Amino acid sequence: MSAIGAKQRAREQPLATPSDGPALRPMSSLHLDAVLAVEVSAYAFAWSRGNFIDSLAAGHPAWLLMDAGDALLGYFVAMFGVDELHLLNLTVAPAVQGRGHARRLIEALIRLARERRASQLWLEVRESNGRARAMYGRLGFVQVGQRKNYYPAGFGRREDAVVMSLQIDPAAATKGGDALG
Repeated sequence: MSAIGAKQRAREQPLATPSDGPALRPMSSLHLDAVLAVEVSAYAFAWSRGNFIDSLAAGHPAWLLMDAGDALLGYFVAMFGVDELHLLNLTVAPAVQGRGHARRLIEALIRLARERRASQLWLEVRESNGRARAMYGRLGFVQVGQRKNYYPAGFGRREDAVVMSLQIDPAAATKGGDALG
């Protein structure tokens, strides 16, 4: 089996999800119309189709959260580095926010980090996004820094990003622990 073939098969295998709820599925270019519809409904400064295409072409982990009727609830795109995973985009459709979908996506991201033996998970979040920052904090992320003027904001201004990190115990993947250890 070639390394490329193994990598592609690993990317196509769904992350373990509870059987009683929404399912995680790998994102592909076929999903981009639905993904972009959610993206532009959620953000004033949305990712472009090109951002998603480039991420998929680079082989970055990109997963969808779908309900039983195959409606898109949310998604994430991440990027592996040396012993770490960096969350690039996590979005939940505005109509279904506040129902635990972001937590489910983060838990899947943590499982993915453990499966790949990443020791740390990184993300940036808008300073003004208190709801997301609080959720990340409840999941064990800590604020480790700030990126000045990182995000575009209205009226030609910029907004700072809060940099958060979560230490991952890769061994938990083999101990049978749940998504959070």
